[in-house]
Amino acid sequence: METAVLGADGTLDTILQRGVESKASDVHLHSGYPILMRIAGKVLPTGSSPLEESTLRPLLLSLLKAEEKVTFEDRKDVDFTYEVPGIGRFRANAFIGQSGINASFRVLAPKASTLEELGLPQGLERFAEFHHGLVLITGPAGSGKSTTLAALVNMINEKHHGAHILTLEDPIEILHPNKNCIVNQRQVLVHTNSYERAMRAALREDPDVIVIGEMRDAETISLALTASETGHLVMASMHTTDAVKSISRIIDSFHPDKQSQVRTMLSESLQGVFSQVLLPTADGEGRVLGYEILFVSPAIGNMIKEKKTFQIPGIMQLGRSQGMMTLGQSIGELVRSGKVTREVAKKYTDEAFF
Repeated sequence: METAVLGADGTLDTILQRGVESKASDVHLHSGYPILMRIAGKVLPTGSSPLEESTLRPLLLSLLKAEEKVTFEDRKDVDFTYEVPGIGRFRANAFIGQSGINASFRVLAPKASTLEELGLPQGLERFAEFHHGLVLITGPAGSGKSTTLAALVNMINEKHHGAHILTLEDPIEILHPNKNCIVNQRQVLVHTNSYERAMRAALREDPDVIVIGEMRDAETISLALTASETGHLVMASMHTTDAVKSISRIIDSFHPDKQSQVRTMLSESLQGVFSQVLLPTADGEGRVLGYEILFVSPAIGNMIKEKKTFQIPGIMQLGRSQGMMTLGQSIGELVRSGKVTREVAKKYTDEAFF
């Protein structure tokens, strides 16, 4: 690919390097606008000149593989990855908007981090110790779900021996070399046509652990539940904000005639839910993790089956000794420690723990 210059602001690679050096989580390129970077949760201008659509379009199209170009022309948006040697890898999305072509580049970690490095609770280690069932990592976009999933995959890769880990991603983010396990990573639209097709094939590929980048539809969810019931550990992410909403989202994905069966399957297969969110810090200089963690006991499984999920938060509030915590309790601790203001906390939870 010929190096393209974005006006007087340099090449794409130099712009992405600048983003990495500025500790940006995302770099935004929008036709007709200056280069923007998301730093500490805020999208900030860089002082660059506006980008010309006539320059940006051929550059972005040159980054796409043949099948990705077909997807882009058909859907008017596409996910892909881009790597700058010596700088890093980026998860990108190109899309058409009112002003023309646009793209966002998410800075990816060079390797999987540990739970400790990410500031995640030690109790989350239990998610990597299950040998079967369904584990969910949930949260809004940009909250770090993929990074948490990668940390759990890395933990299994290091601590388990002779297991086969199969990841289904769109796109592949953090690369996992084989350690004590075999890790196969498949990218949707590159190595398989869809999550649904990949999940159907996965059941014939002898995996011990199946990692789903995102559970998006009833068919994928149904296959995930079936896999979790037949001796596989299935780990998946969802765009939901807490454990109860995650359970409800799964059930509501199905026709009412099937929901009773799904409740039963979920009550028997769900092992745990970890929900996370990044909140602005009190000093305005960064973001801090708030989280919720649920471990499914027989009692909680029965609540799922009997349509009593509204009772689950109460069990979680009393389950601190079992490693459970609600989002309200977590954010309350952040307020009491001075890391988050009360005003910010109220935007993320209705629970009065602060």
